Amino acid sequence: MTRDDRGAFDDFSFDDVAGQRRLPQHGEHAAGARREPEQRSGTPRSTAQGSTAQATAETTEPDTRQEPQQPRQPASPAPFADEDLSALPGAAPSGSGGSDGPGSSGSSGGGSGRGGDGGSGGAGGSGRGRRGGRKTRKKAGWLKVTLLTLLSMVLVIALALGGFLLYLNHVLGSNIKHGAALPSSTVKPAADAGDSQNILLMGSDTRSTDVKNTTDGRSDVIQLVHISSGNKAVQVIHFPRDMYVSIPGHGKNKINAAYAYGGPALLAQTISDLLGGVVINRYAMIDFKGFADLTDDLGGVNVYVAQPFNEKGYGNFKQGYNMMNGEQALGFVRERHQLAQGDVDRGRNQQAWISAVVKKTLSAGTLLNPVKLTDTVKDLTKYTTVDQGTSTADIRNLAFDLRNLRSGDITYYTAPLDANNPFGNDPVAGSIDNVDMAQIKRLGQAIYHDKMTSYTSGRNDIR
Repeated sequence: MTRDDRGAFDDFSFDDVAGQRRLPQHGEHAAGARREPEQRSGTPRSTAQGSTAQATAETTEPDTRQEPQQPRQPASPAPFADEDLSALPGAAPSGSGGSDGPGSSGSSGGGSGRGGDGGSGGAGGSGRGRRGGRKTRKKAGWLKVTLLTLLSMVLVIALALGGFLLYLNHVLGSNIKHGAALPSSTVKPAADAGDSQNILLMGSDTRSTDVKNTTDGRSDVIQLVHISSGNKAVQVIHFPRDMYVSIPGHGKNKINAAYAYGGPALLAQTISDLLGGVVINRYAMIDFKGFADLTDDLGGVNVYVAQPFNEKGYGNFKQGYNMMNGEQALGFVRERHQLAQGDVDRGRNQQAWISAVVKKTLSAGTLLNPVKLTDTVKDLTKYTTVDQGTSTADIRNLAFDLRNLRSGDITYYTAPLDANNPFGNDPVAGSIDNVDMAQIKRLGQAIYHDKMTSYTSGRNDIR
């Protein structure tokens, strides 16, 4: 590298510095036409280098030292077309992106381009480098964040639901009470009955705070619930409390006397014998106070009243649908004095209340309302006693098995009475309901073989 007497660098080369050759810049001479240093006449180069003062005094041309390189502008038609650039280290072939980075190669076209990350664009290429990759990664990042957010929301909801179900299970286990065991049956289930089962539902009007107290109570609600095989349908059969039947160990009496003699277990045995040995799988007894609280928990129920009545202490109801609160519902299911068939019609009113409760319970407003559902489970179990062999898991599994049941899948019946002589009197029992023994046998066979869909006698029109 030499310096002329004017202080300008001439014949600048990186050959000895980096082993590389600089690309000629725009406006410079073509390859091989390097500018020779201007010399003073009669003054050799060495003299100029040695005479600093004279070189300074005689300098008349502007300083030609290289200015800092300006940002690269779009290239004009290549001024170095006659120079072989392939020999230069790092030079890219025409139409390709730089090879120094992993970017995409430049495509053939006009203008200069960026090749790979860290490489120069080809002479005439227009590569975008890593921009496309960055946009793709950005979109992928947003998608990942969105998916993780949704997954977190689902997890939180699942944990909340799981915690709520565990709490309901705790309420069920804490409140439910167990009574006496059911007597063992010697009758084998029918082969064509599948997994059908029978649950005896009793309403105990004890008028006391102890639902286990059966000594001063009466079973004014006796409903046998038959659940068909596959849990596809349910039949609710009312046994009027004054039905005159044989009670094991106590002779003949009203059917609810069995409850007074031996509680739910003896009543279950009495009904099983009456139906020809049909197995009663479980029983549940609910105090009448539970009827009222359950109705209030649901926000009232809309009950269809078939026979209007107005009696002090029981209520005043018009024919048609009546919206009832807990106290009104309690009077409705107790009333029998002003009804045409007394206790028989009272059983139908009880079924009308059951139907209204089922409809309200299965509605989204109850099942999707955690507060209302919790209160319903609390009050339903607080006043309920089940047989000794029915566990909390059994109740939970039964509720799950019936999850697809709708109100239209439930039909209601009254156990058959003698059509010619339905009511009578007994010197000991008083007013009684006489049983149609031929029809009661057919009812027992329909239950035993799970053929209740073919049994039509005594079916009630419950809305």
